[in-house]
Amino acid sequence: MTLTRRNLLTAFTALGAVSSLAGRPALASDTPIDLEWSDLIPDTSDQPELPDVLGGVVQHGQISPPLNQSSIADVTTAYNGKTVRLPGFVVPLDFTGVGVTSLLLVPYVGACIHVPPPPPNQLVYVTTDQPHEFTGLFQPVWVTGALNSGVSITELAEVGYSITNGTIEPYEWN
Repeated sequence: MTLTRRNLLTAFTALGAVSSLAGRPALASDTPIDLEWSDLIPDTSDQPELPDVLGGVVQHGQISPPLNQSSIADVTTAYNGKTVRLPGFVVPLDFTGVGVTSLLLVPYVGACIHVPPPPPNQLVYVTTDQPHEFTGLFQPVWVTGALNSGVSITELAEVGYSITNGTIEPYEWN
């Protein structure tokens, strides 16, 4: 097994590593699993080729007709109920007077606005208790919360995953 940050986090969580906070045992939800968009594609999927993304922007001419969403993308259940953290871009769905309360988290700028949308396993429907102050489509964010698979349909696309009561924070480039 290759020693990666994800493997270490999983190992520490599985062993019940002790949290330094108040001397209590660590819970799986205390340390989110950092995911990449490719982690949401099962190994057995007949996934269509995804566009190359440079800094979250799809290069001109990479998305072309037909103008419908690919429906052959499978979802993985490997992260169901687990607290994850996933970077992406916000496509707002519902607003309050303060900010966005439901959104699609997408892997690149303009997904679901430019057609066709990404496959369902590359879209996450996110709801938040605290409205997120929306700063624009070009601002990357981290979304943290319990991930669940299950296809749902929005006015923009079929979505393969959801995060309920997610937290949203600005993405910081390392």
